[in-house]
Amino acid sequence: MTTFLTTPQGRHIAYHQTPGKGPGVVFLGGFRSDMTGSKAQALQSWAEAAGRAFLRFDYSGHGASHGAFVDGAISDWREDAAAVIEVLTEGPQILVGSSMGGWIALLLARDMPNRVAGFVGIAAAPDFTERMWEAEFSLAERTALLEEGLFLRPSAYSDDPYPITLRLIEDGRQNLVMNGPLHLPFPVRLLQGSADTDVPPTVAISLFHQIISPDLRLTLVKDADHRFSTPPCLAMITEAIEDVTRAREALSYEDSPGLQVSNIR
Repeated sequence: MTTFLTTPQGRHIAYHQTPGKGPGVVFLGGFRSDMTGSKAQALQSWAEAAGRAFLRFDYSGHGASHGAFVDGAISDWREDAAAVIEVLTEGPQILVGSSMGGWIALLLARDMPNRVAGFVGIAAAPDFTERMWEAEFSLAERTALLEEGLFLRPSAYSDDPYPITLRLIEDGRQNLVMNGPLHLPFPVRLLQGSADTDVPPTVAISLFHQIISPDLRLTLVKDADHRFSTPPCLAMITEAIEDVTRAREALSYEDSPGLQVSNIR
């Protein structure tokens, strides 16, 4: 059953929560995705079988949540995620961020570190709005944005184009995380497909080098695309969560000699 949470900003956020043991797992979806996607559903099934607390939700303007998609931006969706974690969960949570959800998770780790137990990034896309503006948009698209405040970008996943707003781009610049070291004092697992054309492997490798963590691993999966939702890929996600849980239990931060980074595999 889907229920709703009203955030401090007055937005109505749809969510589904599975009770269980901690640390709980929170799934943060991608740009224009929702909590009924294959990764969110597979994680819920895994959590129910494992007796693990699990929370999935829709950002405002996404899925069953209220609001118009074009009215939202990174700051709003970060606020939505922070609200559901603060109100609906107890203790540190393992954040599983898919695509844009990886960016949101990194912002949460910065802003509420005491509520984060670990991070699993799936084709994480930090700062993607700036990459779109700098490397992907044509002059005509930039001009349309500056003059009209919006343009419709074709989507490889839907017949409906993505509406990109000037506010999304400008707000993204206020939330950049790849402009300095990312101090994440908990286990981190990054999963990335080699055939991902939306978030290329170079992004994952750059993120790998930006993160400072006591336990950091990047898994590059040959021929996996941005969806990362084949049965083997879904199994890798749950394995990464279990690995983060084990690493968190084994890791003593006070006694840690420093950064321990595995090789890319």
